[in-house]
Amino acid sequence: MRVNIALLTVTDTRTFDNDKSGGILVDKIKEANHNLISRKICKDNKNEIVKILKEWLIIEEIDVIITTGGTGLTGRDITPEALEEIAEKNIIGFGELFRNLSLKTVGTSAIQSRACAVLSNGKYIFALPGSSGGVTDAWEGILKHQLDINHKPCNFVELFPRLKEK
Repeated sequence: MRVNIALLTVTDTRTFDNDKSGGILVDKIKEANHNLISRKICKDNKNEIVKILKEWLIIEEIDVIITTGGTGLTGRDITPEALEEIAEKNIIGFGELFRNLSLKTVGTSAIQSRACAVLSNGKYIFALPGSSGGVTDAWEGILKHQLDINHKPCNFVELFPRLKEK
């Protein structure tokens, strides 16, 4: 099953030409035979991030939203706070697993990541770090498998039909 994905890079400095992490994710999405439905770049501004996420949340075609950037500890890093504004459920295990995987590649620096995931309007939203290593760890260690309908014993894709249940 092909998953329809929207990709948002949160940055004050990058453009499509030099967005290395976004470029890595574009390649990974294509390699997995998923569809990149939309790609945007926005500044580290919570209102702007929320606005884009809300726009994407009402597009029926989009299954998954991935953000890259803004998950660190500095004053400009506000992507997790933006996700909190639109979250219906937090996927706590995503951040826990991501930091565990990152421990193997960046050591104790993994503690500085606030990578997270939420559910909103029946869609998964993943907030990944802005580093090329961070997005690679998240995709290869988690998303590649969980966005594959054939991954067993279970995966995020098989839950799509039930995410909007009340």
